[in-house]
Amino acid sequence: MIRSIIPLIAILLFFLEPIFSLFSPIEINGALYTLVPRFVIVFLIFVAVYYSRQRAILYGIVFGLLYDMFYIDIIGLYAFLYPLICFIAATIIRRIHRHIVIVMILCLFLVALLEILSYLFASLISLTSIGSEEFLTGRLIPTLIANSLFIVMFGWIFKAVINKRVFKVTRESL
Repeated sequence: MIRSIIPLIAILLFFLEPIFSLFSPIEINGALYTLVPRFVIVFLIFVAVYYSRQRAILYGIVFGLLYDMFYIDIIGLYAFLYPLICFIAATIIRRIHRHIVIVMILCLFLVALLEILSYLFASLISLTSIGSEEFLTGRLIPTLIANSLFIVMFGWIFKAVINKRVFKVTRESL
C-alpha cells in the first residue's frame, strides 16, 4: 500500500480538479473571475522536490496525457507542460534549500508559469479570444489565489506523506 500512495493521491487530485472547477467562474461586482485548480501539478512539484525527479516527470507525462484527453482538445500540450514544470522544479530546488515555505513559493511560481504558457499557446493557435490584461486580472491572479490556498492547506501534508513513503521504502530495503 505504501508504494502506491503517491499515484493514488495523484489520481484522487486528478478527479477532484473538475469538481472544484465547477465553482468557477465567480462573479464579483459584475466582473467574472476564473479559478483554475491545479492540484495535480502542485502535487507533482512536491514529488519532484521531495521524492524523485524521474518519477515526477513520468507521472507528469501520464497525467498530462490524461488531462489532454479528458479536458482539452489538443493532445500533447499538458503532456509536455507537466513534465517540463516538474523538471524545472527539480532543477531549481537543487540550487536552493528544500524548506517547505520555499517549495510552496516555487509551486505558486510554477503554477503561474503553467498558466502563462498554456495561455500563450492558446493565443498562438487562436484557441482563446481573451486579451492579456483580461487573462491577468480575470484568470491568472484568481487562479494563483485559489491555488495558494490549496498549497498552504495541503503542502505540509504532501511533504509528510512523501517523506513518510520515502523513509518507509528505504527502511524496508535495508
